[in-house]
Amino acid sequence: MATVNEVYGFLDKLAPFDLQMDFDNAGFLVGRGETRVKRLLVALDITLPVAEEAAEKGCQLIVSHHPVIFHPVKALTDQSATGRVLLALAEGHMAAICAHTNLDAAEGGVNDQLAKRLGLTDIALLEQDGTDRWGRPYGIGRIGRVHAPGLSGAEYAAYVKEKLNANSVRFEDTGVPVSRVAVGGGSCGSMLCDAAARGCDTFVTADVKHDQYIEARAMGITLMDAGHFATENVVCAPLAEKLARAFPDIRVELAQQNREPYGAV
Repeated sequence: MATVNEVYGFLDKLAPFDLQMDFDNAGFLVGRGETRVKRLLVALDITLPVAEEAAEKGCQLIVSHHPVIFHPVKALTDQSATGRVLLALAEGHMAAICAHTNLDAAEGGVNDQLAKRLGLTDIALLEQDGTDRWGRPYGIGRIGRVHAPGLSGAEYAAYVKEKLNANSVRFEDTGVPVSRVAVGGGSCGSMLCDAAARGCDTFVTADVKHDQYIEARAMGITLMDAGHFATENVVCAPLAEKLARAFPDIRVELAQQNREPYGAV
């Protein structure tokens, strides 16, 4: 039976943790490395409902995208949301490994899965940040060509909403038919200029700010915000499949409590 450390080692080869950005806190964040894993849960976020689900299912490990500890923890009590989650993990003897910006940047990670989910072809890095220790190029964001060039911004926004099962898609339509698309899972609005430099007419990301929409219109790029959860949750199922293949003795499941945190009308 594989240990938490062995699962971490596999993830470190898949999406090396040393690729994470300076602000990040990805890695093995909670638990004991030599704990043997019989069952694990994959989720975008380790919320209290996800932790409780893992405990009910008898999991020894949760693998998530967003770090369960992001800001410094000055007290570990039930008086804060983070404290309650960490206590649930500790009391349930569960470990947590979180692959965040390293999984955004790595080959086969969040952005590759987002591009594939949207049916893009000729997928390439939006911006190469370097190569990992195996010589594989990495970087945040991807670009590609759409499956059916010529859709309007509104038509493509509806397509994105359907493919990502998003609650909503906010978009600013420049009137240019959609052909070459950049994608950035999560908060990648700051990469708008990179998308323009690569000749993209459309950029799909999340957490877009008011001024970024204005900037996009001035640049002639149709900018779409499909939501943080929807643009990143695409990585969970493929990640679970890779873990299940690598560790056939571990029961790997997607967290059922892994949900969009807000609604829309």
